[in-house]
Amino acid sequence: MSKTVKFSILDLSPVPQGSDVKQALDRSLALAQHGEALGYERFWMAEHHGMEGIASAATSVALAHIGQGTKTIRIGAGGIMLPNHAPMVIAEQFGTLEALFPGRIDLGLGRAPGSDQRTAQALRRNLNSDANEFPRDVIELQALLAGDERLGVQATPGQGSNIPLYILGSSFFGAQLAAALGLPYAFASHFAPQMLDEALAIYRREFKPSEQLAEPYVICGFNIFAADNDQEAEYLASSMMQSFVALRTGNPGKLPPPVEAYRESLPPQAQAMMAQIMQGSAVGAADAVKQGVGKFIERTGADELIISGSIFDQSARERSYEIAANVRELVAA
Repeated sequence: MSKTVKFSILDLSPVPQGSDVKQALDRSLALAQHGEALGYERFWMAEHHGMEGIASAATSVALAHIGQGTKTIRIGAGGIMLPNHAPMVIAEQFGTLEALFPGRIDLGLGRAPGSDQRTAQALRRNLNSDANEFPRDVIELQALLAGDERLGVQATPGQGSNIPLYILGSSFFGAQLAAALGLPYAFASHFAPQMLDEALAIYRREFKPSEQLAEPYVICGFNIFAADNDQEAEYLASSMMQSFVALRTGNPGKLPPPVEAYRESLPPQAQAMMAQIMQGSAVGAADAVKQGVGKFIERTGADELIISGSIFDQSARERSYEIAANVRELVAA
């Protein structure tokens, strides 16, 4: 392989059945510390609202918890759903994080609400906003973090921090915006891989260099469920599969315990949905994961994989990321 692909961690801070938000956030911190020791590049948390199974709704607060318990791993949002917030507020929040943990903060930005419509309205989000609002907000946030005096306002903390921005997406819109602004592009292929290949082609073709980035930089979301044998890995993956089915059928909840032969138990329509979602995934022992990761990197040319894997048992979760880190070395070799 001609380049070394970085591996990072995307954590939704899942709340397993029988536990609570405090336990979930402590599990996230333990995973970040584990990832730091294993040499992962960054640890990102995502903004979701109104979901009892996800503990990272107040993303900047959750990241402060991660930052105080780690030393070197980059931490950030993957992502902040910017239409939910005034750019000034996000500049202050992440400027504060940068002041606390200098040189370690990333800020990934998405335009989805990260919630249902009623929750989005409770967040004071304008659901009728025009398509240009998100690009304008990104540019305003960029200017606030740079300390651009033309704005006439100052984000304190935040101004002059120049925190690196990343555009998140699962469609052509994000690819075009990231290319136009010369920002790294992170594609949500871990749960919405349908437009992956064409979106990456658009991003690379239309990319314009910027102060932050000279050449296109692609991060792809990727699920890894790794264990000491293929059967155990499939068993562990069933928790996330159950969560996806529950979400798609309008019944989201806390992360359920794994179930033997869950995928085979689904009706054909649900199996087809799961096969589509799991395109950006590798499930199995180290050899199977290496093969899956290698094929995905070959397909996408990704510069970085940001790895998700909601596993019910914390020790199995940490073991999965340990196997993935070993696979990274094998793929690089």
